Amino acid sequence: MADGGTRTTFDIATVAGLAIGFTLIIAAIVLGGSPGAFIDIPSVLIVIGGTSAITAVCVSLGEFLGVWKVLLRTIFYTSRNPADAALQILQLAEIARKGGVLSLQGHLDSLQSEEYLWKGLSLVVDGTPAEDVEGIMRKDMNATISRHQKGANIMRKAGDIAPAMGLIGTLIGLVQMLGNLDDPSSIGPSMAVALLTTFYGAILANMVFMPLAAKLERNSQEEELLNSVYMVGAVSIGRQENPRRLEMLLNSILPPSKRVSYFD
Repeated sequence: MADGGTRTTFDIATVAGLAIGFTLIIAAIVLGGSPGAFIDIPSVLIVIGGTSAITAVCVSLGEFLGVWKVLLRTIFYTSRNPADAALQILQLAEIARKGGVLSLQGHLDSLQSEEYLWKGLSLVVDGTPAEDVEGIMRKDMNATISRHQKGANIMRKAGDIAPAMGLIGTLIGLVQMLGNLDDPSSIGPSMAVALLTTFYGAILANMVFMPLAAKLERNSQEEELLNSVYMVGAVSIGRQENPRRLEMLLNSILPPSKRVSYFD
């Protein structure tokens, strides 16, 4: 039997993209000849500390403390080929068609790595009506989507706050600069320090938080597609429909490049 292709993937695109982006910024600073001018501890405290504090205000404590787990999901995430999952479902549907849904009992142990599919087929084997199976699985899928969306929203909220904190830091620097206008030699350096907070805020928002939010949403969409395949398959098996009809249903939700031809 084909498996669902489940594997934990290291997303090299996320790591490489961040590394290359920051390398280019650092190279531009170094080539400019004054890398020390881009380092200012008060600006770092205002932007990073302020962004963290205000983001914490927007979410619950548990969600804020779990932000590192959210970040790790952009680098290490469970990757599954929906076409392989569809083939697996069709094989299970054929087994159930020939031997009845109870014949799937012996296959449940091998599906425990696919928790969502295992739950759906367990309900079917237990005799749960197909309509109830669909309702339970849909609620479960919606809850998973909601959890993932919360993680993306935290990153997006931080991306909105970081530039604002940079602007606040700039205003603080400008006020301090205007208070020292009697010393013309301090105006240039003070202006540079004031602008650094805006620089830090723009870097964090556009090179870290917003891209990570987009990656979380992309990973969530992939998982939603896979879970939709599992839900349609489990419900179809519960209704004891013809596997050929199930193949058409699965291909209707799969993207063209992932569609399967199991019975051809």
